Amino acid sequence: MKKDNKSWQSRMAQDQAEIAVDFVESISVDHRLYRHDIAGSIAHAGMLCEQGLITKGEYAKIRKGLLGIQSDIEAGRFVFDKRFEDIHMVIEAELINRIGDAGKKLHTGRSRNDQVALDMRLWTRQAIDEMIAAINNLQRVLAVKAEEYGDLIMPGYTHLQRAQPVLAGHYLLVFVEQLQRDKERFEDSRKRANVCPLGSGALAGSTLPLDRDLTAKLLDFPAITRNSIDSISDRDFCAEYVFACSLTATHLSRLAEDWILFCSQEFGFIRIADAYSTGSSMMPQKRNPDMMELIRGKCGGVYGNLMALLTMLKGLPAGYNRDMQEDKKQVFDANDTVLACIQMAAAVVANTAFKPDGIADGLEEGFLDATVLAEYLVGKGIPFRQAHHYVGKLVSEAEAKGLTLAQIPLADYQATCQKIEADVYRYLSTGNVVARYQVKGSAGKKQLKQQLAFWKRKLK
Repeated sequence: MKKDNKSWQSRMAQDQAEIAVDFVESISVDHRLYRHDIAGSIAHAGMLCEQGLITKGEYAKIRKGLLGIQSDIEAGRFVFDKRFEDIHMVIEAELINRIGDAGKKLHTGRSRNDQVALDMRLWTRQAIDEMIAAINNLQRVLAVKAEEYGDLIMPGYTHLQRAQPVLAGHYLLVFVEQLQRDKERFEDSRKRANVCPLGSGALAGSTLPLDRDLTAKLLDFPAITRNSIDSISDRDFCAEYVFACSLTATHLSRLAEDWILFCSQEFGFIRIADAYSTGSSMMPQKRNPDMMELIRGKCGGVYGNLMALLTMLKGLPAGYNRDMQEDKKQVFDANDTVLACIQMAAAVVANTAFKPDGIADGLEEGFLDATVLAEYLVGKGIPFRQAHHYVGKLVSEAEAKGLTLAQIPLADYQATCQKIEADVYRYLSTGNVVARYQVKGSAGKKQLKQQLAFWKRKLK
């Protein structure tokens, strides 16, 4: 005998099997949409009232009932009943239980299809704003650290081999730049998420006189979607959001990789505070950069979320399909993971000290001034390729003798190239190199000062 009191199951001759209830429920995941669902329902009810589809008294009851449910959820007094499957029907069932027939009118002109599309857009819009704020904070932390260590010279690397000297502040601003692009991606994706789908119904809209523009205005959307079928089946904004999360995770992972290397004894460039390090269960001497290792490790999970979401979407026919219920797991997990990683990265960076003595030790090794020597020869009228050849030969000779370029006698320089004069020593050594950088955006003190001034204005 059929006992199911779910309104959308009236077509069925049998109650849903318990195993089916467990399989289709999403309340365990989408309960976090309750604020957005209630906000959307209040706006929808307000529009219904303006259109004469419900009375002002009914609207007042609906609004009060929904706000009461929200209050109970936030106070931890609300029980989410999985028999009603999702946050939309859980709230509606409770509303009807509390206010009676007026609650039954809330779903007028609305489907769970456009309702969930609305909730996800509202949630994504808010999530983007929170993500941007977190990124902005990490950028500020990095910029402060860049100013603190602005005069510290350190090796720059290509292929993880010492390449040219750079200022530590210039190095730190690498990640500020990367995060700025991340922030701009989120800002741009917000435009496509910030469109109201409500009123599209299950697929084709409604024969009722719904005012979609009013609903959008009440929810602070600047526009409504144009095509009802696309409105309820579009999850591009979800995929775009998770992609933006994925690329942010990439940049956080690269920052983490550097920090992991730089705090090792082999590099000895930085020290992460004990509060953000862990010990070993077996080796008592260990100080492990586990926070940064976890940031690096969690990046793969965010990529997995993106691939799962894209794979879910790729084979769907036009219109709503229940597959889309799986989008929330991926979107929520990507959001939570990246947000936590950004916050942890900010804490670690703020509590990291660079070690000038560790960096200075051996700084002149590795021929970081080789490029400036080649450019010195260019200034003497020697073609760059010929200059490159001369310097390569000089580096080989210095390496064999255990000398730096600055220690090579002038006679040996002139034996290789007669145009090298005594002024060459004003170009050699890392300090002289950094002082001579001229190009905009390069690793010199003047350029760093300009970059820091820019970021102070930008991140205010």
